[in-house]
Amino acid sequence: MSQTKSQKRAVVLASGGLDSTTALAIARSEGFECYSISFDYGQRMRAELVAAERAAKALGSVEHKVITLDLGAIGGSALTDTSIDVPETQTQGVPITYVPARNTVFLSIALGWAEVLEADDIFIGVNAVDYSGYPDCRPDYIAAYESMANLATRAGTEGHRLRIRTPLIDLSKAEIVKRGVALGVDYALTVSCYQADDDGRACGVCDSCRLRRFGFEAAGVDDPTRYR
Repeated sequence: MSQTKSQKRAVVLASGGLDSTTALAIARSEGFECYSISFDYGQRMRAELVAAERAAKALGSVEHKVITLDLGAIGGSALTDTSIDVPETQTQGVPITYVPARNTVFLSIALGWAEVLEADDIFIGVNAVDYSGYPDCRPDYIAAYESMANLATRAGTEGHRLRIRTPLIDLSKAEIVKRGVALGVDYALTVSCYQADDDGRACGVCDSCRLRRFGFEAAGVDDPTRYR
């Protein structure tokens, strides 16, 4: 499965939210054929899977996969255990909405697909500025994972260096919004809320909703989010 320079491929992790959708738009703007991947991992916000598929179609993904996992089986997060309430006020430290090992699991499956596609680039919309304190969104984690990926794969050992691309990692939420708007992203397609209803309407009070709302306000862009 050889690819010419004009046919370079990238796997893009797509959650259906603001950040991952912007990362997908950036990958497309850099000339990649984008293969987007989402995860049905037992999360309470089912509407994000619909949003991810919408965004992938709108932004021209060549293929969009949904991989089914059950991270709810290990629990430990308000996003996978409905007996744990999603915080509606700011908390200190790593919040209970952190899903143990989520990005490591997601990146590993994306890495496998990248090998099959002979894609050297994996895009993920992690952010280390306006984020919720998740340890697997930090630059040192991404650097360590990229190093591991190049040791653990046939592609890496055969000289096809794999890159974990994090185009949003140093941007504020407002800068992310501005970047996406410049690339034509329709943020009305996206769902960011940790407890969105089945119709994709946001609660407006969880940490993700607050960061998203502040991002639009600071960017001076109308917020298209539908609230309950």
